[in-house]
Amino acid sequence: MQELLLSFRLAFLVTAILLVIATPIAHWLAFSKFRAKFVIEAVVALPLVLPPTVLGFYLLIAMGPRGPLGKLWLFLFGHTLAFTFTGLVFASVLYSLPFCVQPLVASFERLDPKLLAASRILGASSWRTFRRITLPLSLPGIITAIVLTFAHTLGEFGVVLMVGGNLPGATRTVSISIYDHVQSIDYVAANWLSLTLLLISFILLALVYGLNRRVGVRWLLN
Repeated sequence: MQELLLSFRLAFLVTAILLVIATPIAHWLAFSKFRAKFVIEAVVALPLVLPPTVLGFYLLIAMGPRGPLGKLWLFLFGHTLAFTFTGLVFASVLYSLPFCVQPLVASFERLDPKLLAASRILGASSWRTFRRITLPLSLPGIITAIVLTFAHTLGEFGVVLMVGGNLPGATRTVSISIYDHVQSIDYVAANWLSLTLLLISFILLALVYGLNRRVGVRWLLN
């Protein structure tokens, strides 16, 4: 139960942080005319194809006592980021970034440019246009980004193990706990935790499809 609560806490924090970070990134990627934009897109999507152990290794080096992030954190707070819950949050934000950015980009790119142009012609500021038009019309993409980010973070293993280790109550998430139970041949406990994650994942995906269908129907009716 402790591992499951820790995983939920991690997933909630990472999802909240990524919504703040990913939304402006996705908006820029969707509407920018910058020719070298593909480089930024590749960097954002890199965690999708990069093995978790590779990303986890370099994050571990960066967060260690000799790494730039580790040195800075040590100077500010007296300890490094590696093998801490804060380090897990930082690593998970980077690892789950494309799962939040890409649904938002896809949703922003589907917007009718005429609506945005009409808003500007009528004198609305960029922020007002974003708040009153872009965000409401992009609600299905926002819902998808939230659920995918949460579910992906909840089931993380490789990066979490590399950066956080296996510290009870601090960095031992539910996926690491399942691995521990399998290693100790406690298949009953591993099965219950696995079924719990399976059920949660199914519910989250069902919510995505159900909410997006309702939102789409509502916009068609309006």
